[in-house]
Amino acid sequence: MPFWRLYYHLVWSTKNREHLISRNLEVRLYPYIIAKAKEMDCQVYAINGWVYHIHLVISIPPKLAIADVVKRLKGASSHEFEELRWQRGYGALTVGERHRAVAVAYVENQKAHHQEKTVINWLERDDDLDENSTATVSPEELAIREHQGVYEDLTELPF
Repeated sequence: MPFWRLYYHLVWSTKNREHLISRNLEVRLYPYIIAKAKEMDCQVYAINGWVYHIHLVISIPPKLAIADVVKRLKGASSHEFEELRWQRGYGALTVGERHRAVAVAYVENQKAHHQEKTVINWLERDDDLDENSTATVSPEELAIREHQGVYEDLTELPF
């Protein structure tokens, strides 16, 4: 078995960003996703979200593709909870060992970030903007993408 330490910050949204994730659903959804991830030999370090999206900090073994893990987690959860439908796409950022705790703190404080409007927009993306996209990018996002690590060198961290 290979030695590996692969951590990701994943985010995906409900269909049309509808406010489907109530507190009642959340208390059933998050343990379900953690259990499904464990079945794939993935470990969830943090899971949280807002009424229309969720975040995970997760380790994914190299035998699995990120896209397959996300597909299985989204598919299984929307099948289990018929009131829940996910939008196409997702965001995936790599997280180094050194920044894993910072990523976990960001995810654990999702509700506060949204209520206080202190989200980091780059960490909330789950659309089709990727490295090959022709979509326009703000100068701030471009600076983060090309010149900085997402979790370091930010002038003010909101957590």
